[in-house]
Amino acid sequence: MKHWPFLLTAAALLAIVPVMPGHAQDNTLKALMVKKLQNSQMVLDGLALGDFDRIGKHAEELIRISKQAEFKVLKTPQYEIYSNDFRRNAETLVLMAKGKNLDGAALAYVELTLTCVKCHKHVREVRMARAD
Repeated sequence: MKHWPFLLTAAALLAIVPVMPGHAQDNTLKALMVKKLQNSQMVLDGLALGDFDRIGKHAEELIRISKQAEFKVLKTPQYEIYSNDFRRNAETLVLMAKGKNLDGAALAYVELTLTCVKCHKHVREVRMARAD
């Protein structure tokens, strides 16, 4: 019985954590990045199967995700360039899928993926510099 106050306090603190500023934003960003990865994998699946509808559908979803306000991780000029490149590559994927151009879609996918890798590297470097 004497543990009840402790348990109630712990439960109250745990209930507050998800609504604390920053924490919810981190969860939203993480959820968006997971969706981005899932849709990117579905584009690859579509490329492997020659399924242009799948390529186009998931490339359009990537564009939609990238336009969400929470998607902005950093406010740096380089991050803005990577975001624009990402959208442009996803738009090319949509066009290539509509034109049933598998080679063009594959190239756009590779460019999109390289943009992701470069952007993630940039974000890590900026965050490490800010932590120092």
